[in-house]
Amino acid sequence: MKKFSGVGVALVTPFSGTGRVDEESLRGVVDHVIEGGVDYLVVLGTTSEAVTLSRQEREHVVEVIAEQNAGRLPIVIGVGGNNTAAVLEDLRVLPYLRHGDAILTVTPYYNKPTQEGLYLHFKALAEHAPLPLILYNVPGRCSVNLVAETTLRLANEFENIIAVKEATGNFEQATAIAAGKPDNFLLLSGDDAVALPFISVGAEGVISVIANALPYKFAAMIHQALEGEFTGAREIHLQLHHLYKALFEEGNPAGVKAALHVQGVIRENYLRLPLCPVSDSLYRRIQAGL
Repeated sequence: MKKFSGVGVALVTPFSGTGRVDEESLRGVVDHVIEGGVDYLVVLGTTSEAVTLSRQEREHVVEVIAEQNAGRLPIVIGVGGNNTAAVLEDLRVLPYLRHGDAILTVTPYYNKPTQEGLYLHFKALAEHAPLPLILYNVPGRCSVNLVAETTLRLANEFENIIAVKEATGNFEQATAIAAGKPDNFLLLSGDDAVALPFISVGAEGVISVIANALPYKFAAMIHQALEGEFTGAREIHLQLHHLYKALFEEGNPAGVKAALHVQGVIRENYLRLPLCPVSDSLYRRIQAGL
C-alpha cells in the first residue's frame, strides 16, 4: 500500500458565514492541494470538523471531494468512534465508502480501553472492513495510547491493517514500530512539526494539516526526505518552524483555516462551535508568516 506513503492531506471543511458547507471553497481546496503535489486526500478526519457534521453533510462532503478529485488521487475516509458496534454498523452501511481507497480509524476516546480492548476493537473492524484500515493513534485527543506492541500485533495479524498515523511525537515509540513492522505496513507521522525527524527513523510519510495551506512547499520537503535528500528537506523544515507552531497555537483546524482564508483559498474563516476562529493577533501572525 505504498500509495499512502508521502503526503496525505487532512482536508478542512470550509463553511459559509451562516455555517453551511461551502461547496465552492471545498472544491477550491481540493484543487489547491492536488496542484500543490500532495499524494492522497484524507476526508472526514479531525481537521474536517467531522464531529460537527450531520451524517447527510458528511456524505455531501465526501461526494463533493470525490467529484472534484475525479480519480486523480487516492482517498482515505475517516470512520471511527468509541462504540465498536456503532463503528461496525457504519462500515456496513455508509454509502460514501464507495469513494474510498482506505479508512482512517481513530483509537476509541473517552472510554479509556486497555491495550487488550484496543486490540479487540481494531480486530473487530479488520474482520469486517470493506477497505484497508489505517490506525490513528492520537493520545492528546483520545486519552489513550496505542503502544508499539499493540500496533505491531495488529500489523502482523491483519493484512488489511496497512498503516498507523502516529500522532504521539514519541520517537521511541515510532522507532519501535519502524523496527518491528512488516514490510507492507506503513508508519506515518500524524504531526507536521515532527514529520521530517520521523522519516529519519523509518516513517514513510505524513498525514498533514499544513499541506492544506502550503502543499507545494511541505510536499517538497517530505518527498526530498523520502529520497534521502535531508539537507534540502531540513532547510524547508526550518523555514516552516514558526508556522507549525502558530497553526496549532489556538487549536486545529482554527490555525490552518486562518491560513487558507489569508490566501483566499476559502471565502469565510468560519468554524462550528465549540471551535472558533483564531484571535486577531494570531491571525495577523499567520498572515505575516505566510
